[in-house]
Amino acid sequence: MGNNKDQNKLNVTDFAMVFEDLTRIIIRMPSIEKLSFTTLSVLHTLSRKSPMRLTELTANEQVTQSGITQLVTRLERDGLVERRPDPNDGRVVQVHITERGANVIDSRRSERIEQLSKFIEGLTPEDKLAIASAIPALRRLAELGNDS
Repeated sequence: MGNNKDQNKLNVTDFAMVFEDLTRIIIRMPSIEKLSFTTLSVLHTLSRKSPMRLTELTANEQVTQSGITQLVTRLERDGLVERRPDPNDGRVVQVHITERGANVIDSRRSERIEQLSKFIEGLTPEDKLAIASAIPALRRLAELGNDS
C-alpha cells in the first residue's frame, strides 16, 4: 500500500524534465513559416491578450524595451501587428495582432495538432486516458503560471 501513496506524489523534477522534452519537440516541429522564438512568443501573447502596451509586452516577454520596440517595428512592417493609440490615453500606443498575425499562430497550432496526433497514435488507451485526465490540472497550472 505504501507504493500507491508514492505513486500519487508528483515528482516535480520528472515533471519538469518531461515538459522540457515536449517543449523542445514542439518548438522544433517543422513549420510553414520560420520565425524566431521571440517573434512567435510575442504573436502568441498578442493572440490571447491583444491589445497590449509596449511596456506590458516588454515585461511579459522578458526582453529590453528597445528589443521589443525593434521587434514590433519588424512585425508591423510584415503586417503581423499594428500600433494604434490607446483610446483612453492618446500618449500611449497599443499593439494589436492583425488577422495575418493571428493566422500565423493558428496555422502553427494546426500543424502542431497534426504532428502530435501522429505521436499520440503510438500511445496505449491507458496512456491516452491518463493524459486526458491530466488536462484540467495542466490548464490550471498554466493559468497559475500566467498569473505570476
